[in-house]
Amino acid sequence: MDDVVVLVEQPVSHVDARQVVGLHAGSERPRHYHVLIPVEDASVRVEATIGTLATSEVLGTSSLYFGEEDLDRIRREVVESSRRAVADSVSAFRAAGASADGEVAVEDPLDRLCALVAERGSREVVVLTRPHLVAELLHVDWTSKARKRLDVPCVHLLAHGDDEVPPEE
Repeated sequence: MDDVVVLVEQPVSHVDARQVVGLHAGSERPRHYHVLIPVEDASVRVEATIGTLATSEVLGTSSLYFGEEDLDRIRREVVESSRRAVADSVSAFRAAGASADGEVAVEDPLDRLCALVAERGSREVVVLTRPHLVAELLHVDWTSKARKRLDVPCVHLLAHGDDEVPPEE
């Protein structure tokens, strides 16, 4: 069975799971998909919120302060949300008839991707994201970086919602 790591930035929809599985339709070798979703960095989210609120002081509104307990609670919520996203993504792959499992990346997603490919002996990487035109143009997107670091094929697909239909090939 060939192993494919699927790096995503949000839960995989049923449409997207069918699209990824469809890449390998007709292959003689079965595939196992390992979904990798980075945990959102709670500290970055909090800093962005504080930055936004700090500008509100200029406008005369009160600012908001987070204690260590609040930050810990936010971190737990973010990790739990990421775990649910992995579970939903694995379910979407299984509903598409594929073998799948997954994990949350708590470290840099590309570092974890490279480690996973080595650990699992993966034969392919699929990166499934929303469009990031500037990053793609400058070749600083996940797919471009993965291609530079890995010796396996790296395919980039654009994510769709379950209410969207991917474009015809």
